[in-house]
Amino acid sequence: MTQSNSGAFTLTNKTTGDSWDLPVIDGSLGPSVIDVRKLYGQTGHFTFDPGFTSTGSCESALTFIDGDKGVLLHRGYSIEDLAEHSDFLDVAYLLIYGELPNKAEKANFDRDVTYHTMVHEQMMNFFRGFRRDAHPMAIMCGVVGAMSAFYHDSTDIHDEHQRMVATFRLIAKMPTIAAMAYKYSIGQPFNYPKNNLSYAENFLDMTFRVPAEEYKMSPTIARAMDRIFILHADHEQNASTSTVRLASSSGANPFACIAAGVACLWGPAHGGANEAVLNMLMEIGHKDNIPEYLEKAKDKNDPFRLMGFGHRVYKNYDPRAKVMQKSCYEVLEELDLKDPLLDLAMELERIALEDPYFVEKKLFPNVDFYSGIVLKALGFPTSMFTVLFAVARTVGWVAQWKEQIEDPTLKIGRPRQLYTGPEQRDYVPLGKRS
Repeated sequence: MTQSNSGAFTLTNKTTGDSWDLPVIDGSLGPSVIDVRKLYGQTGHFTFDPGFTSTGSCESALTFIDGDKGVLLHRGYSIEDLAEHSDFLDVAYLLIYGELPNKAEKANFDRDVTYHTMVHEQMMNFFRGFRRDAHPMAIMCGVVGAMSAFYHDSTDIHDEHQRMVATFRLIAKMPTIAAMAYKYSIGQPFNYPKNNLSYAENFLDMTFRVPAEEYKMSPTIARAMDRIFILHADHEQNASTSTVRLASSSGANPFACIAAGVACLWGPAHGGANEAVLNMLMEIGHKDNIPEYLEKAKDKNDPFRLMGFGHRVYKNYDPRAKVMQKSCYEVLEELDLKDPLLDLAMELERIALEDPYFVEKKLFPNVDFYSGIVLKALGFPTSMFTVLFAVARTVGWVAQWKEQIEDPTLKIGRPRQLYTGPEQRDYVPLGKRS
């Protein structure tokens, strides 16, 4: 970061007339920030920003979002270019090391990830401690946190080699853990990973292969799965990423930090959006009901919301949605499914995009709308949707964790508060309380 040529932002107390100059800092892209690190010391006041919607919590060179223009960049590369020309491990390398790999670097990185995909054999028994009907995200939370009990040789965050090993282990083992969580929930045996398959292919194979027959790999399906991973790899300082960073600031081991991210992602306001899309479609029920529900969505007094349209960050369009839309159409054509829910989704997309209300308000389908459709078409139950999100986002979490750990200015996170409770009062013994 560099201090802006504009110098400082002047803050004035209108009651006392006192004023303070706060430095203005520029990033390489996006709005400048007002440096309030010394605000309390100078003024005796904190800032108040519930949800941290106007607060920059860290300095990062990983991901840039311009919600007004519909831009998402990883290390300066557009998400559209990365999704079109790279595979998931290419993007993972970029996020972790800052540059796209050359052929030799890519081959080494792919090999290192591939040869870490197996999990410790004793973890098989760990899974059996869960009930059969346990939610796969509950299983993932527990198993990822437990990795620190199985991999003691990669928990020292001050050792660069151990940080590297932990990075590879987390990226490599998350799809294995996710597939195991799915298999356990449906009562099928676990599948070991195969070193001759790509990252996405391996995940699909471990998830859907059964002992009686081989899983027939479709290049179209594998590419769609890979794109889903790419599109969800990182998304700046969202709730789960901020959770990983906050846990990391205390010096917690990497597996505990990522488990914290998984737990936060499980929240329906964060990682459950594509599942909410399918629930909405089931509520609509039939294509004939679409006009009625569109009118309900326009009514501010009606609790119904059109899920999968619009985005909190993107005020124009979600750049990931166009890429996911392409994969969605490719998958549906490949599978030639006759599913009324999928037909309903496509009709809803068509009608909404032609409706002046949604066009004017720029409520376009977002990535969750299309990814939910794709995942249902691939045969994933809705309980697995957030699990797949966690597999993809692990790369972003790990890259953010690594960036923070290597920051020499790292401090433990300690948000302030606006206290609204009672003032200090005298203690009342139990016998005298009314």
